[in-house]
Amino acid sequence: MSQFPLETIRHSAAHVMAAAVKRLFPGVLFDIGPSVDNGFYYDFDMEHRLVPEDLGRIEDEMRRIVIEKSPFERKVLSRDEARRLLEADGQKYKVERLADVPDGEEISFYECAGFSDLCRGPHVGHTGQIGVFKLLSIAGSYYRGKDENPMLQRIYGVCFHDKKALDAHLRLIEEAKKRDHRKLGKELGLFSVSESVGPGLIIWHPKGARIRNTIETFWRERHYRNGYELIYTPHIGLSNLWQTSGHLDFYRSAMYAPMKIDENQYFIKPMNCPFHIQVYKSDIRSYRDLPLRWAELGTVYRYEKGGVLHGLLRVRGFTQDDAHIFCTPDQIEGEIEKVLRFSLDIWRIFQFKEIKAYIATKPKDSVGEESRWSQATESLKKAVASVGIECHSDEGGGAFYGPKIDLKVLDALGREWQMSTIQFDFNLPERFDMSFIGADGQKHRPYMVHRALFGSLERFFGILVEHYAGSFPLWLAPEQIRILPITEKLHQQAIGTMERLRSEGLIAECDLRSEKLGAKIRDARNARIPYIAVLGDKEVESGTLSVRTRKEGEIGQIAPDALMAKMKKEIESKE
Repeated sequence: MSQFPLETIRHSAAHVMAAAVKRLFPGVLFDIGPSVDNGFYYDFDMEHRLVPEDLGRIEDEMRRIVIEKSPFERKVLSRDEARRLLEADGQKYKVERLADVPDGEEISFYECAGFSDLCRGPHVGHTGQIGVFKLLSIAGSYYRGKDENPMLQRIYGVCFHDKKALDAHLRLIEEAKKRDHRKLGKELGLFSVSESVGPGLIIWHPKGARIRNTIETFWRERHYRNGYELIYTPHIGLSNLWQTSGHLDFYRSAMYAPMKIDENQYFIKPMNCPFHIQVYKSDIRSYRDLPLRWAELGTVYRYEKGGVLHGLLRVRGFTQDDAHIFCTPDQIEGEIEKVLRFSLDIWRIFQFKEIKAYIATKPKDSVGEESRWSQATESLKKAVASVGIECHSDEGGGAFYGPKIDLKVLDALGREWQMSTIQFDFNLPERFDMSFIGADGQKHRPYMVHRALFGSLERFFGILVEHYAGSFPLWLAPEQIRILPITEKLHQQAIGTMERLRSEGLIAECDLRSEKLGAKIRDARNARIPYIAVLGDKEVESGTLSVRTRKEGEIGQIAPDALMAKMKKEIESKE
């Protein structure tokens, strides 16, 4: 096992891969090759169009380089020497990257196996120390991430200290493929994206809409319980609104083209905040009115490049579970703690048990008084400490308009997702000249907090599909029980049972197809239905159903009333 940190061996593996590509495809141009979570990648510009079959060839060449134990040799050059070296080799991307190195910073190159790279390092001692690796995929990547630049070819790989760790990760990748929400969404009939409608725009099918409705109903009930009021706002707003909010100055590239109505320019909304502020400004506010907590399931539209769209996780139209809190400085600490406890409660109900908090602090460029930044940041830290979850600091990672807490959750596969955000905003209250009348009879500026629990319903739903592998708990399942009559003569009896279950609020269906019972059971299992009830002559005679559950297996014959009581208890507990 290599004694070097994983980040070091992964970055070194990227160099070994680049050396292998150089041997196999002379004339290749190189961009960057960093380490990333679990692996590495490198971006190439070459005439040969890479195909999956090339990965095996490149891996074989990498193994030959590993056997060579070629040393990683570090050289420090002057800026002029480095430029001449790169220009002589025709490495135009590296010449541009050289310009990114700040004046006064040491310019170093690492060379191994005939490949020299502009790089800070560090690296392993020689190529034989890079651990075990596997090349996974090929993707396109615009140079510097800008679509007006050339499209490069990117190779992704993973690297670990030993084969056991690599094999475990590859198994995780295979499990993730099985849980892919795009695959399961199609198989289970939950949602789709249509070329006729447009990429990044989600069409919710009946079963997906059932689950979404359950989530939204739960969301509304919990918000009322936690002291929020719900509001609804338009999908478009006058250009002046977005000018005042600053979106036209700072967010224009993510907004769609304006539309002209009655000689006025309107924009479809990318965010809900300016509308919530209009509710606040619709009346004179006193300190006695605060805090005000307003929430909305508000659908917004943001421009995303086609190359980054990804199922439900990256879309162009989505519904934010948005909320804004307006309060006095004295109230802010208690409000943040309430939001945090509310968030944790929600995540644990959806069976996300490992949750971390990241506090993003003041960046170099910011707005707002220093005293407000200090109080807000301290309030965030105290709130996290009060609920006792793991906390990390993201120094300088706050937005220019305020510090924030990001909550990240681990799913069933141990993958980390950034979800809930609690964000201070010192910018919009100033821009919209918001105020409240204090106990002294004078105007004061309120504190404003943006807060999203799920982030967006679309992204949350996609993560949820993968977390549960499509096997939703009973309270969320779009079909909770399916009744399977054994013979056609029992169809009416099955329909009557289904209607009785439905009258009690359960989501029940009948399978009346002329298929064998085994096929019906298999199809119900593949549909991941929590309860399956078989109805035959024996069950009719005894007034029962033969029930099997996804969780417990066969539970035998049970009377409909007892079955309904059992299901309702499970739904209520949200297990």
